[in-house]
Amino acid sequence: MNHVFLYVITVLIWGSTWFAIEFQLGTVAPEVSIAYRYAIAAALLFAWSRYRNLNLSFGLREHGWFVLLGLSLFCLNYILAYRAQIYITSALTAIAFTSIVWMNIINARILFGIRSGPRVLFGALLGIVGIVVLFAPQVSKFNLTDAVFFGLVLAVVGALFASFGNMVSQAAQARKIPIVQSNAWGMLYGAIITAAIAGIAGHPFTFEFSASYIISLAYLAIFGSIVAFGAYLTLLGRIGAHKAGYIMIMFPVVALVLSMLFEGLQLTPSVLIGTGLVLTGNLFVMETRLRSKKARVGTPARDAA
Repeated sequence: MNHVFLYVITVLIWGSTWFAIEFQLGTVAPEVSIAYRYAIAAALLFAWSRYRNLNLSFGLREHGWFVLLGLSLFCLNYILAYRAQIYITSALTAIAFTSIVWMNIINARILFGIRSGPRVLFGALLGIVGIVVLFAPQVSKFNLTDAVFFGLVLAVVGALFASFGNMVSQAAQARKIPIVQSNAWGMLYGAIITAAIAGIAGHPFTFEFSASYIISLAYLAIFGSIVAFGAYLTLLGRIGAHKAGYIMIMFPVVALVLSMLFEGLQLTPSVLIGTGLVLTGNLFVMETRLRSKKARVGTPARDAA
């Protein structure tokens, strides 16, 4: 699969998962829903791996990477994201999660020595400005109450854990750990850790048997977890976290389109201008090429022009 296909698939799926998450909030505690989500996703990935005769036996060192991946990318990231959406709107949560672009750039520089050139930085900046313009009307209407501020903090910290998960995946792929098995084990550990957190917090393991809850859970487990993460982490291994992270700028645009289709959002000047900025920034990031000095992850010199 080429980069553009992986990119588009990830953006379209993750852009729609914010809408699906709304149907998960209510009767069942967020931590419990997340545990269900990744338990289902992990079971399906293990079954697929068995069917394809993929190796599922790894040593303690590899399982250490799987635990880190599960903790950061399939546990804490989503607990904080789900919780944030209780206190603030999906629009504000999306804005907060765009900070992962800068987090990935900074973390990739610190951990892997990857320098992002001016085109990547300029494209990311355009994207962030575009998101702010897109959601400026919604942002201007809220007061910075304690609940809103708490929700924004949760979302930003969730984005930070997601960025750490990106770094873990990139490092694991550099060590030739396969993505499918890595995701299977990572999602299993993520589900176990999330279930433990839910148990410690005293959340009952209830289940909502409504069609909206079951369908959204299935969509999040299969498409939002297995398909999207498989595509995204493959892309991340190919072009680096600092560029793959730009997906976090694009998926709010998809969420915006869904809002126009199903929630009656009006096509205002801020929507048109913001979308244009995001798409322009996307072109800058996707057209840049890595200038590698025959260095691998973990070596000091690796540049993105």
